[in-house]
Amino acid sequence: MKKWTFPEEFLHFVWRSKRFEMTSLCTTLGQPLQIVHFGQYNSDAGPDFREARIRVDDTLWVGNVEIHIRASDWMAHRHHLDPAYDNVILHVVWEEDLPLFRSNGERLPTLELEGRVAPSIWQVYQDLRYQSAWSACRFHFHDAPALVVQSWIERLMVERLEQKTKILEPLLAELQNDWESLLYRQIARSMGLAVNADPMEQLARLSPIQLLWKYRDQQTLVEAFLFGQAGMLERGFEDEYPKELKEHYRFLCKKHGLQPMNPSAWKFSRLRPAAFPTVRIAQLAALVCQSPRWFGELIHTGEWSSIQYFFHQLAVSWYWHSHYQFDKLSVPHLCQIGDDTIELVVINALSPVSFLYGAKNSATRFQTQALAFLENLPPESNRIIREWKALGVQPASAGQSQALLHWRKNYCDPKKCLECAVGERF
Repeated sequence: MKKWTFPEEFLHFVWRSKRFEMTSLCTTLGQPLQIVHFGQYNSDAGPDFREARIRVDDTLWVGNVEIHIRASDWMAHRHHLDPAYDNVILHVVWEEDLPLFRSNGERLPTLELEGRVAPSIWQVYQDLRYQSAWSACRFHFHDAPALVVQSWIERLMVERLEQKTKILEPLLAELQNDWESLLYRQIARSMGLAVNADPMEQLARLSPIQLLWKYRDQQTLVEAFLFGQAGMLERGFEDEYPKELKEHYRFLCKKHGLQPMNPSAWKFSRLRPAAFPTVRIAQLAALVCQSPRWFGELIHTGEWSSIQYFFHQLAVSWYWHSHYQFDKLSVPHLCQIGDDTIELVVINALSPVSFLYGAKNSATRFQTQALAFLENLPPESNRIIREWKALGVQPASAGQSQALLHWRKNYCDPKKCLECAVGERF
């Protein structure tokens, strides 16, 4: 394989499929390197893989991985000017033709793949890409018995929830079994949608619910706390409302020793104004002020009508009924959380937390409830679900669409056909 005659996506494939020699890994500086978790592929703007875990020497780093053919592509793509790349913990390249440094002067750890990828992998990559973007059995799928497909989907519904709860378990331990805080973290993350899920979770981590509830009778203080911690009150303002929030945040900073997050983490592009992170933070503040018993009202009650009522009765501050961002007047609009977002909160927060609560407390009714949450909601609509429909699979509920997402991510994409009840038949 000649140098650089392949696209950068090939190295993405090599990294995602772990198709390179991984013995005696080290950085280009000779530091021992261990890949604990390769990260989640990011198809949006920003680094290529998120939430990776890399051990360099004896230090475990958690953050993003960026991949290039040459190290100098980092400069060519102007990543050194983009704060979104400050959290890159490992630069994976074919060749390091240029040493790179973080903004604080530290050398950016770099893994060089040249000499670690067999030439035959290039042919494997081309074959897989030619056969299918994702479903290797697409030409035979219609031959699979309907009962096999349905039974497999039902199994994947549970497997999907089990996978989500495994992710929540260490967080629950970190929170010392505080179920209210766990639910708060997951609701905040869900409200961020896919684009702002990570910064919303970071905001929740920097703004503990137990501390926010101390100010729940003063909604302006809760808003100041959240917007300040989000890094959105660092500039000057024209409107009185953000000026007031900024003053309150200064007081809260002194009292609690607060440190705001980097505002560059928030994304506004390609979002409807109603989903802007500013609006979501205002809605989260209203949720905090509405009730100090989220777990009891949402998990123990477990009824869709009660859940809808909990979110629909929010009293979001008047300012956000005529603004989507600070200092930018808009036409008057409602600022309530819509049913689509509530459904996402149920899918990504209430259902997995309920399932985990049942598992931890030997209370099967909460696990049954978690599945019922999903089975009683309409199926999701996105690109992946549309591709499944093109194969003739029509999900009837959110539980089934979640199973299809899990099927695609955990079996089809990594080509684990022999572990799939349908794939093994072919």
